[in-house]
Amino acid sequence: MGVVRIAIDSELAASHGAEIAWTWRTLLSGIGHAWQQVPPEASCDIAYVRDPAACRATIVVRVNPAAWAQARTRRLASCGHAGELTWLNFEGDEDQLHPVTRLDGRIVCDRDVVFDVFWIAAGLDEKDWPHSAHGFVDLEASPSARRGVLREAVASAIGCAIERWLAEAGCPAPQRRWPAGKRLAACTGHDVDYPEVVPVIGPLWLLARRGRAALTPAWDLVRGRRHHWQFQSWIDLEAGVGMRSAFYFVARQGSLVERTLGTPDPFYDVRSPRFRELFRALRDQGVEIGLHASYRACEAPDTIAREKATLEEACGAEVVGTRHHYWRLNPDDPIETLRFHERAGLLYDCSLTHDRYLGWRRGFTWPFYPFDPSERRRVATLQIPTAWMDNQLFGLARYNPGPIDFHLDTLVDRVAQHGGCVMTDVHEYVYDPVLFPGWAQAYRGLLDRLAARGDVWFARPADVARHWASRVTALEAASTGLAIPVDGSGRRGHG
Repeated sequence: MGVVRIAIDSELAASHGAEIAWTWRTLLSGIGHAWQQVPPEASCDIAYVRDPAACRATIVVRVNPAAWAQARTRRLASCGHAGELTWLNFEGDEDQLHPVTRLDGRIVCDRDVVFDVFWIAAGLDEKDWPHSAHGFVDLEASPSARRGVLREAVASAIGCAIERWLAEAGCPAPQRRWPAGKRLAACTGHDVDYPEVVPVIGPLWLLARRGRAALTPAWDLVRGRRHHWQFQSWIDLEAGVGMRSAFYFVARQGSLVERTLGTPDPFYDVRSPRFRELFRALRDQGVEIGLHASYRACEAPDTIAREKATLEEACGAEVVGTRHHYWRLNPDDPIETLRFHERAGLLYDCSLTHDRYLGWRRGFTWPFYPFDPSERRRVATLQIPTAWMDNQLFGLARYNPGPIDFHLDTLVDRVAQHGGCVMTDVHEYVYDPVLFPGWAQAYRGLLDRLAARGDVWFARPADVARHWASRVTALEAASTGLAIPVDGSGRRGHG
């Protein structure tokens, strides 16, 4: 395992050391390099400094102190960084993100791309995003969203550029991101919202969604000739490409009255005999059982832990991952909800995405540990970024116009370029092609395209998280410097 020597501007490290350390650790571990932090005046592979002439580095990323000074207020005025300014002219070519000069064997990046990654991946621009009562973000006024830049994964694009610079500088090859030499990973989580058809209400919802064309299917629902209990159908479909996925269950039973009053949790009871039998069957087939955190789980610090315990008792297995119902993190402070995951002891979460928009909310196709700006530390629950939810190309297609195959091919191509992970969200109840025309077909087409590549590691989300966490731990153990608190106890990372 090669070690990259890195020097950090001393003055900036004194004021923003935690933020800079988290960003570089996320980039270097994502790339696959261990690191050794050295003094700014030392000979090194990478220097993150103000003046390239004042250091002895093969690669120099020039610091923009003005951007970092404004980061504390989560506002960027006219310092020429991040937000819309980073992405307006970006169309998938990483070289557009950073003006690079090469002189006398040195690579100098004159843009502070490290700050760009921090701004995007720490979610500092999200403070001013408009959102609905559910917390769904409205980016229709955002030029970058209209251009589809969320699908470009700007943060991991910058990471890949740094990876190329390191290779050009003659650094040792990084550790591969995925097992068995695979280029990318793929995993799926099925949100279990309506596995049982609600009498009267289910057929009415179908008619409201599809109109007169749904009269016969709605009557079939009433008669019990069609249903939503499609667990085995998904398992059999995925077995064709050697995949096992996760099913995320809501541990809190809702009701029609609560839904009418604004708490739209599903109506099933995970403690019922039918679900306990289902859990045994899922476990026997190697399927992961995860938590679909309830609608209001983000509103109290211990709710997620209680729901996790309830689901574990019902399913007879450890629950290590979650995705929030309605994607509902705290709309005003998403990081608070991520701290709740850590408090509950969850290994991973996959909720940091958008309801309406395809792509990567925090700019990474790689898993990563989020940064907590208020406590200036790393959150210990890993994020597996979700790229696609089924409804984005059906009920919410107006926000993602164009052919379905084009959108999914674009996502796969971007993940392959970055060596990332394709994480998808396909609801359990949408398998029937009569009730949901095209939904399962789109997912099947995505799996077929991934399988045809031959370079994809198909895994459960928990397997992806365990692999990535183990990889980061090994790289950090071989590293020194870039110290940062990694949990609420104040314990610091290696170095």
